[in-house]
Amino acid sequence: MPDTPENIHPEFDKMLNRGDKESLLKQRGQVIWLYGLSGSGKSTLARALEKALHDKGFHTQILDGDNIRSGLNNNLGFSDEDRNENLRRIAEVAKLFLNAGVVTITSFITPKEDFRTMARDIVGADDFLDVFVKASFETCEERDVKGLYAKAKAGKIANFTGRDSSFEEPAHPGLLIDTDTQTIEESLNTLIEQILPRIQPAS
Repeated sequence: MPDTPENIHPEFDKMLNRGDKESLLKQRGQVIWLYGLSGSGKSTLARALEKALHDKGFHTQILDGDNIRSGLNNNLGFSDEDRNENLRRIAEVAKLFLNAGVVTITSFITPKEDFRTMARDIVGADDFLDVFVKASFETCEERDVKGLYAKAKAGKIANFTGRDSSFEEPAHPGLLIDTDTQTIEESLNTLIEQILPRIQPAS
């Protein structure tokens, strides 16, 4: 953790706290971190989850890989160093939404265990549910919803996760969603069952 420069003076203690905002929203903030190979179904699940929670009256925000890389992180590439910084910034943004009482759903490949540990440490383990959206490389290549696998195979994309750059499967994910074997409806129901108890206001 870098030292705070002498001219920086955080004043978090003088602001409304998270509990005040959660009381207003009638929910508890939480970060739902979806990760897995490109084409595994992360973004599809994130959108379905957001709609389902919205329909139940919860205030949500999605942070999606392509959207973030087109704006906030458009100066970063795909080296391990840039991926680390990309995810560090995202985790810090997710923490801001969390502290505002928002149910925050992220969708990022997050290929290394070190990256996931960093994100969990920034957000805080009690407010962080890591969800491994699992699908085989072959399944994702067959889906190829964005045409990325074809480009990677043709050598047009460097450091492509699962091909040129490794993806470390988690040994003990908080939640495993296997989209090779589950329908979107089954996956969504599993997610909602796990998430609702974490975001419903304390009685």
